[in-house]
Amino acid sequence: MDEHISLTEAARRSGVQASTLKRWAEERVVPLRGGRWTAAAAAQARVVARMRDRGYSLEDLREAGQEGRLAFGFAEELFVEDEEVELSIETVAVETGLEVELIERILTMMGTPAGQERNLSVADAAALRLCAEVLAAGLPLVAFLQLIRVYVQSLRRIAEAEIRLFHLYVHEPLIRDGVPELRMAEAMGDLAARVMPLAAPLTEYLHNRYLGYYIEQDVVGHMETGGEQSTAEMELGHVGVTLCFIDLTGFTRFTEEEGDIEALDVVENFVETVEATLPREATIVKTIGDEVMVVSPDPAALTEWAVAFLGRFDRRPQPRVGIHSGDAVYRDGDYFGNSVNLAHRIVNRALAGEVLVTDRVAATLGGRPGLRLEPIGEVSLKGFPVPTELFAVRSAEG
Repeated sequence: MDEHISLTEAARRSGVQASTLKRWAEERVVPLRGGRWTAAAAAQARVVARMRDRGYSLEDLREAGQEGRLAFGFAEELFVEDEEVELSIETVAVETGLEVELIERILTMMGTPAGQERNLSVADAAALRLCAEVLAAGLPLVAFLQLIRVYVQSLRRIAEAEIRLFHLYVHEPLIRDGVPELRMAEAMGDLAARVMPLAAPLTEYLHNRYLGYYIEQDVVGHMETGGEQSTAEMELGHVGVTLCFIDLTGFTRFTEEEGDIEALDVVENFVETVEATLPREATIVKTIGDEVMVVSPDPAALTEWAVAFLGRFDRRPQPRVGIHSGDAVYRDGDYFGNSVNLAHRIVNRALAGEVLVTDRVAATLGGRPGLRLEPIGEVSLKGFPVPTELFAVRSAEG
């Protein structure tokens, strides 16, 4: 990042006219090292240009630069495409065999909607070729579009975490230490250049590892449910599954009394404990604050786990659990439908340290001598016109 480059090269890299670069350097909006342009300085100039387009004054940008707040802009240098060729959507449609409307839909889902000029970069075209190959291999379009949406949602979250964590634990400490802005940009650039190439192989490793895991779980799921309901009886996109919601009772009040940091520590410990103790066949679908959604093909094993799990917490805020088995719509990596809503209503009726289940789940617990059922009766739940029969499940030893 500290190589010397010419003013002409700096103008090319930053997209800013050479005369403007000279003025910015003279006014110390973009500082130079020894009066010479470097890749880091050019990257800084590109960030200044973008901030100018957003309405920031040169004085504001000079102050921000001196404090090191613009130094992270170097990262754009790592993603600049060498080729500046642009292709029209129509050209890519002819090449890939994809319809123009489908290309536009895919690009919008990916977060790169086609602009008014309807031109695509070389990278956009390469990604669309991959999409065409996947569809040509036989994956149905409805499944493909859901898969793209899941990829986008997951990778967007990964990218955001990478940048925010880098900012919090690398950039901010450098600012607090008063490191000069160009040296800061160079140090961050060197670290990012070494770390970022490792992301793709690590992601590929995790992807392959989890593919193998979920293939096994799919086979287990077919074995568990095969005798109860055939796949042919379900609507396309529906799955038979046991749905479990777990949350922390009184968490809002706990946060008000103990503060955000203490509450965050409690949530992290709670979620990590769920992850570490779940039965092998169970899967965390998502976490929302202090709430965790879990699915499993085995209602009895999941219930047995839930009872043992609650026994780990003897201080507030204590978890509570609601479990129901039924059909759900699987869409975009998540589960939807009446059964999901019912499971969520049930956890809201549970007391601290209590596991509540529906009759469908209770019917599977006969072979679990370590558990005992206590009928609650038919309970009216918001949004459900017919009362639901619920059971509290406890440890037989308790």
